[in-house]
Amino acid sequence: MAQFVVIIPEGQWATERLFQHDAVTVPAVFAAEVGDEVLLVAEEQVVALARVEKADGGELALWYLRRAFDAPVPAVGLANGLVDEATFQRFSRALGGLADKKEWLVSVALPIEAVNPAEAVRQFWSHVLELGPAELPTYVWPSGDELAMQAFVLGAEKNQDPEEEDEEDD
Repeated sequence: MAQFVVIIPEGQWATERLFQHDAVTVPAVFAAEVGDEVLLVAEEQVVALARVEKADGGELALWYLRRAFDAPVPAVGLANGLVDEATFQRFSRALGGLADKKEWLVSVALPIEAVNPAEAVRQFWSHVLELGPAELPTYVWPSGDELAMQAFVLGAEKNQDPEEEDEEDD
């Protein structure tokens, strides 16, 4: 079993941060085999550990083993391709283990004018599809702690308080 580094293309990285996928498909820039392990790098940060599940047709299908999207490790000295085992192990350990999961509440709220609830729901889903994660803030908070609510846009925390935005502009 070999160990590799794969750099996720910038546009693809934005999608990976937005949606929870079990696997990612990337261009095969080296000869890998099923079972090889891969450090995934984005924006000069190691963001995940994966295993090659499929290698054909110029693409690699990589199954996520561990993610560090929100706490990446600087990828100092890493480039696409084969990496020695000591370096691979050092970065793998730096990614950390699996964290305990807790329950989060996630919400999207839109004011919608409609003649009945069914129409409001149809309009809601139309707006969600139209606006998408680039424009539509999503609110998240730990279950039972509504005061800790945070807004996220494009997978990153975003301040939605217009009064605070006005203060920043001054």
